[in-house]
Amino acid sequence: MESSLASAATPLEGGGGGNTLSEIYQNAKKLQLRTRDALERLERLEYSSGGNLESQTPELSASIKRDLTQIQSLCVEMDRLCRSLPSKSHRDLWKRKVEQVTEEAESLKQSLDKYFLRNQKRTMEAKERAELLGRANGESHILRIFDEEAQARQSVRSSARMLEEASLTGEAILSAMSGSRERLKNAQRKALDVLNTVGLSNSVLRLIERRHRVDNWIKYAGMILTLAIVFIIWRWTR
Repeated sequence: MESSLASAATPLEGGGGGNTLSEIYQNAKKLQLRTRDALERLERLEYSSGGNLESQTPELSASIKRDLTQIQSLCVEMDRLCRSLPSKSHRDLWKRKVEQVTEEAESLKQSLDKYFLRNQKRTMEAKERAELLGRANGESHILRIFDEEAQARQSVRSSARMLEEASLTGEAILSAMSGSRERLKNAQRKALDVLNTVGLSNSVLRLIERRHRVDNWIKYAGMILTLAIVFIIWRWTR
């Protein structure tokens, strides 16, 4: 591959100065053949490399462009020389040959221009894809932030619901304990009435009162413990 690129980049010796019309024509035809072969090789590389041409074709395309410029210079030189031919038939013959070479060179130049346009289009498309990919990554990051915020809001709602349920449970417990307190008071009064009726001693009454105080302590301790549990649940869910 490197040898073929080098051969395409090397210009042919023997330009217009000092050469005959026939020699210049032969040089132009050789350049045309070499240019056509290099252009075909360039197009094969274009379609076989999947559009990744940056490291393979700049030297080859530049050599084709140089050869086309040289062919055009040779055509100008041949046109100048054929005008100086003494025979009209020879002038017409060489004029047609020069026109053929010029037309062929123009066709090759158009093919090269089309290649450059395709290459430029591929470059622009690659740039647009990169920009779209970067924009998609940015949008994905924004969506991820929205998802995290939605999850945070859902977590806050769940915590609030758990706190409300804990508060209702505490209220139910306090209400039940209040009812138990009233029942204990009623039971105490009835017991005192019964004890007064049967004439029990003061020591027994003090024992009952002590037990009543202990029950009150247990009740208040239970209330405080319930409030502490509700507070801990509230703090944990924030």
